[in-house]
Amino acid sequence: MRITERHFIRPDPAGTVIQKRFAGNTVSELAVPAQDGVQLQGILAERAQARTTVLYFGGNMFHLDQHAESLLGLLSSCDTNIAVFDYRGYGRSKGAPDVENMKADALAVFDALNTRYPGRVVVHGQSLGSFMAAYVAQARPVLGAVLETTATSATELARSKIPWYAKPFVQIDMQASLQQVDNRTAASRITAPTLVVAAGKDDQTPAWMGKRVFEAIPHKNKRLLVLDEAGHNNALHSQGAIASYCSFVQAL
Repeated sequence: MRITERHFIRPDPAGTVIQKRFAGNTVSELAVPAQDGVQLQGILAERAQARTTVLYFGGNMFHLDQHAESLLGLLSSCDTNIAVFDYRGYGRSKGAPDVENMKADALAVFDALNTRYPGRVVVHGQSLGSFMAAYVAQARPVLGAVLETTATSATELARSKIPWYAKPFVQIDMQASLQQVDNRTAASRITAPTLVVAAGKDDQTPAWMGKRVFEAIPHKNKRLLVLDEAGHNNALHSQGAIASYCSFVQAL
């Protein structure tokens, strides 16, 4: 079985961007230049009394024009600023994504926000985005980190999809760049307060993966939130989940 970056990173074909503007004086468009000059397009929702800014990295199917409005509505109760971007090659952002430039882009976006809000930026990643958030959190002075429905590694994630009866007969040929992707390694270097959110009915990144990432975090200022009835993409919509999330962010 040949596994490449394209199994995890699936940018939009040309011409699929939904052109939608976000209304309201508190929501503005934001562009951050990447190292190679590609403009990363996002939005920033600011609240007058906010003490923190959440930089949100979405999952593989996340797009600003389709999902950001719902996201802002969900997180608005936390009284925080919220910044969210399309990955390069997704939605509003141009370019072609791969593992290395996505990691560099994540740092560029964090650095831009941390310049605006020094020491007040929380990174939050869901699914694919959890790899971006963990990478930033181990490399930059984040205020806190949230890893939602995360996975351990690309290799382990691929193996988890193979039925038990087929595993003796399947050999995985993993692209070299993916072999280095391991959230446990990144998590072992995170020093900021961290919340790991796992979903009991997640059939894409099972809860046991989130627990292993949680265990890799070396410090004690960490929380594990296991939502037994939640699935991969609706964890924070579960009963009591957003209250726990807001409690973590506000405590920072």
